[in-house]
Amino acid sequence: MTTEIVIDIMRQAIWLIVKLSAPMLLVSLIVGLVISIFQTVTSIQEQTMTFVPKILSIFITLLVCGNWIMTEIADFTSQLFSMFSTYVNG
Repeated sequence: MTTEIVIDIMRQAIWLIVKLSAPMLLVSLIVGLVISIFQTVTSIQEQTMTFVPKILSIFITLLVCGNWIMTEIADFTSQLFSMFSTYVNG
């Protein structure tokens, strides 16, 4: 296994992590922004008010995107295993 192959596998893995975590991060960002605006408008300065809506929204996002996430991870793993002989011999 050459250095280029290892770097390519790591690049693909990092890109997969970024791609799969993006929906949860974006939903969390949007919910946090909406709650912050609501807190500013209503002058409520409760620090813990953002946790429950964020957790619920991330859970719902995982329910919606879970099948896609598992499919992408399974495809990546299958690709790694199918190229195993190339990695060992290369």
